[in-house]
Amino acid sequence: MTKRQQETPTVAATPGGLVDGERRRGRGARSNHTGRFEGERREAFDDGWEGLGELDAFKTTVFDDPARTIITRNDSPDISFDRSINPYRGCEHGCIYCFARPTHCFLGHSAGLDFETKLYARTNAAQLLEKELSNPRYEPACMAIGTNTDPYQPIERERRIMRSILEVLERTSHPVGIVTKSTLITRDIDILARMAQRRLARVCISVTTLDARIARAMEPRAPTPRRRLEAVRQLAEAGIPTTVMVAPIVPALTDAEIERILEAAHAAGARFAGYVMLRLPLEISVLFREWLAAEFPDRAERVMHLMQSMHGGRDYSADFGVRQRGTGPYAEQIGARFRLAVKRLALNEDRAELRTDLFQRPVLAGQQMPLF
Repeated sequence: MTKRQQETPTVAATPGGLVDGERRRGRGARSNHTGRFEGERREAFDDGWEGLGELDAFKTTVFDDPARTIITRNDSPDISFDRSINPYRGCEHGCIYCFARPTHCFLGHSAGLDFETKLYARTNAAQLLEKELSNPRYEPACMAIGTNTDPYQPIERERRIMRSILEVLERTSHPVGIVTKSTLITRDIDILARMAQRRLARVCISVTTLDARIARAMEPRAPTPRRRLEAVRQLAEAGIPTTVMVAPIVPALTDAEIERILEAAHAAGARFAGYVMLRLPLEISVLFREWLAAEFPDRAERVMHLMQSMHGGRDYSADFGVRQRGTGPYAEQIGARFRLAVKRLALNEDRAELRTDLFQRPVLAGQQMPLF
């Protein structure tokens, strides 16, 4: 059924917008509201003829998505890198809090269930990367991967796009920093260990909670917290500098676990740590509220009250320097607890910068070899 939307699309939730539990089994979002750029809003509703009973469950579909360029640049003052690669768009992990969800609206999809089920694979990523690195004007710096969607989400097991990217980076001695919550990264320990020996690689594993029940509800298709800590151990034992990100910290839900997560990560071999508070930009605010009301109705009001206390009475503030940490007494308390735990565990000491002086510019077919 289609309802014509006369005004500019919004992200407001409607009572009829929730998707039946059987159709979204194993997914994070509760709804699939039309993206904010669409001229029409489509909403499934019962017309009295039991039509909803005939709708299929949401299944994962992967589209080949050859790109024209692969290195994305940014100049954000509160981000520690200026370039990144995203092998995939959309993410099957289905984390309800994922700040990348609104980017799916640029593709004409919903930030809800579409984000988890309609995935795009950058099939020519490795070839484009080699081409862009071969540009005589290219200057090397740490290449961040996993800053939008997870490069080691389940489809990577078959697609192996991330693996092919790493092969190019190793061959050219280009530094890389990876963020993931997937244990699939251990598949590539062979490459990462060799690069780490030359100070060309570091890895960051995000751990949101140690509570398996909360993790299953919040990150339905991501590896369990226990398995992520095991991945930390394997990476550290291979000599790969490993960071644990306590991210995102959800007020009144996971905030009590900060110290326990850091202690568990340190015991597993992590020697660096960071944190990010929950962010609720654009469609994520509605999606998260729907999820919170269904999974933790007793805490929903408290969670959102604390969120708004950090963002000037709003669900989210996009200001640089504020969006990832928030402001006010609660945000300051979280920061102080994190710093004390890091100091007690001797984390974040002697962090060596990745090397850029080893970079070897690739030479493509038809290009002139360097004289020196």
